[in-house]
Amino acid sequence: MTTVDTVPVAPADAADPTDVAVPPEQAPATGTFAETLHSAIEASGLSLDRLRSALAQRGVRVSVTTLSYWRRGRSQPERASSVLAVELLEQLLTLPRGTLSSLLGPPRPRGRWVSTVVPGSLPMEEIWPEEQQIAQVFEELDAPPIGELERLSVHDAYYVDAQRFGRLLRMRQVVRATAGGVSRCLVVHKADEGTTGCPEISSVRHARLGRVRRRPEIGLLVAELLLDRPLGLGDCTVFEYEVELPPGTPTTVYGRRFAVPVREYVLQVHFDPSAVPAHCERYERDPGAETDRVRQRLWIGASASAHVLATEQAPGQTGIRWEWE
Repeated sequence: MTTVDTVPVAPADAADPTDVAVPPEQAPATGTFAETLHSAIEASGLSLDRLRSALAQRGVRVSVTTLSYWRRGRSQPERASSVLAVELLEQLLTLPRGTLSSLLGPPRPRGRWVSTVVPGSLPMEEIWPEEQQIAQVFEELDAPPIGELERLSVHDAYYVDAQRFGRLLRMRQVVRATAGGVSRCLVVHKADEGTTGCPEISSVRHARLGRVRRRPEIGLLVAELLLDRPLGLGDCTVFEYEVELPPGTPTTVYGRRFAVPVREYVLQVHFDPSAVPAHCERYERDPGAETDRVRQRLWIGASASAHVLATEQAPGQTGIRWEWE
């Protein structure tokens, strides 16, 4: 189960990703952006992780998953940073200038939710690889600017039943308005791979459920929460809600992806006493990374639960994973 605040990989190569033999400059390929990018990557012999590392060395951060989505045509670069990445990819893949960028269509209109820049925040494509679908939902709901609410405290409680299935998620957030007239926010939840259906919000406290949009093909839920009252500049409020999770295979991880900094994050995973994992650990990942930055073994106490506490949580990922045997 993955949540975002408003989702085994090979380790990265230690070698310099640009210190490899590449073929001489290739002739422009014909076809779509995705087809041309795929052909160029195949011809270069470079892995996606080495391309990601090479882009990072040039000051452009794009995740391996995002590169994979571009290559397969599931999403397309649109933001200024992504378009710059495309220009650098042309150099790294020894393509004539404009080979890839000329195949990009006009950018889609963007909603006002991207208009407010929060220091240290991340673009949507770094949080969710399915950026196009989520962006479409945000635009449909006229999502408020991401910087209107400062997250002071976020508390997730995730419950795993005796059959080892994640069944329920309880959320509590303390927020403060950075502008006047703030009356709503959007929350995003995504089910584990292999599940059928979407998460569903079952109850809300100190707010009420507004519009809901689902994308069952990727297990995505985007919901609008309407606050009890409009907030003035500097006003704080607390809201809580529960999420019922769809059936699937036994779960082994719960994580939250942070787009903006959070003062305090608490995650508790509660296991049924008859089904306690053999091993449990905390993990953290930097923005766009495919490997863990931190791994720390967690003690499962007599209450059959484990928890993590993060103060001054930076954008990226934090969660708990476990092994059943």
